[in-house]
Amino acid sequence: MQGLAEGLKLGSEFVAGVVVGAAIGYGIDSIAGTMPFGLIVFLMIGFGAGVRNVLRSVSPKREPSANAAEPPSKDFGS
Repeated sequence: MQGLAEGLKLGSEFVAGVVVGAAIGYGIDSIAGTMPFGLIVFLMIGFGAGVRNVLRSVSPKREPSANAAEPPSKDFGS
C-alpha cells in the first residue's frame, strides 16, 4: 500500500505543476489578449516544474556534511 501512496503523490505533484502553469498562462493570455502564447509558455514551465518536483521527491535524501555546519574561517593568511 505504501507504493501506491508514493505513486499517487508523485502523480499529483506532476499534474499540479502542469495545471498551475496552464492556469497562469491562461490568465495572462486573457488579460493581455495574447492567446495562446502565454498558455504554451507557462504550460512548458509547469511541465518543467512538475518534472523537477518528481525528481526531487524520488532522489535520495542527502545528509549535510560536517564541513557545511561550520562557518568559513575569516583568516586570509595575514
